[in-house]
Amino acid sequence: MKLTYFRNTPANFGDEINAFMWHNLVPPGFLDEDETELFLGIGSILWDHLPKSPIKHVMGSGFGGYTAPPDVHDGSWNVVWLRGPITAEKLGLDPSLAICDSAILLRATTLPPPLGGGRTVFMPHFESAARGSWQKVCALAGIDYLDPRGDCVELLSKIRGARLMITEAMHGAIVADALRVPWIPILPFFPQHRAKWEDWARSLAVTLSPATLPPSNLLETYTLFTGLPGKGQRSRAMFRSWPAAPVNKALVYRAALSLRRLAEKGAPQLSGDAEIDRATERSVEALDRFVRSRTAAPAAAGRKER
Repeated sequence: MKLTYFRNTPANFGDEINAFMWHNLVPPGFLDEDETELFLGIGSILWDHLPKSPIKHVMGSGFGGYTAPPDVHDGSWNVVWLRGPITAEKLGLDPSLAICDSAILLRATTLPPPLGGGRTVFMPHFESAARGSWQKVCALAGIDYLDPRGDCVELLSKIRGARLMITEAMHGAIVADALRVPWIPILPFFPQHRAKWEDWARSLAVTLSPATLPPSNLLETYTLFTGLPGKGQRSRAMFRSWPAAPVNKALVYRAALSLRRLAEKGAPQLSGDAEIDRATERSVEALDRFVRSRTAAPAAAGRKER
């Protein structure tokens, strides 16, 4: 059974949690390279272009609207649980399957020690990290920059050690919430990344109050006002050419002021303790039932005591 998730170059934090987490939660050898069965983990990966023939076991995955909804009633899907109620609705499935994003199982995993000494951290979406100038913005604002393309274990340590998480990356908020670090959601610059936040938030009875940040350079300004990703090399070169430098510098300064103001006066969010405990317990139970059905043994390998 092959662990399946979105793989990006460079890596993306939310997706790379899969490689860190699942092998600590299931018995050794449970996951392998056998592609006749797919273990769908963390991420908006319920796509309509997944291969038809393998059995697809859904473990807290979500539908993000990046493709048409897949036909999960064609006999090749085993939905163990889903990220949230919007995913269940879009796929025509029982809303009781909507437990939470499976990254919540970090709460049942042995984690790396905290780093950072209680500072405020900021994580952009991995596409914004590539397009924007957020490292410069954070340096000016006096806030620790978390690059979502960095090492997953180090990022987990820094989130654990943070006082406050400001994040455009949805899994920055999901992980912070799971680890009980208050977080402030930032409305993603690229509109297509916005709907999936509500799916996760509803699973934990969280009413999202996203803040906005101004773009950090001209390329992000283009993305914000056109709704286009601006991935082409020609557009990148134009927006980062020397004639654009003064404008880009001013945009970095404006974004830093906004980020600093948000860190000082923004309203952090956190799901309720009862909600997170209930969703964690249900996710653990769902995973255990699935593993027992395949191995006749509980999924206890590497799991910390709760």
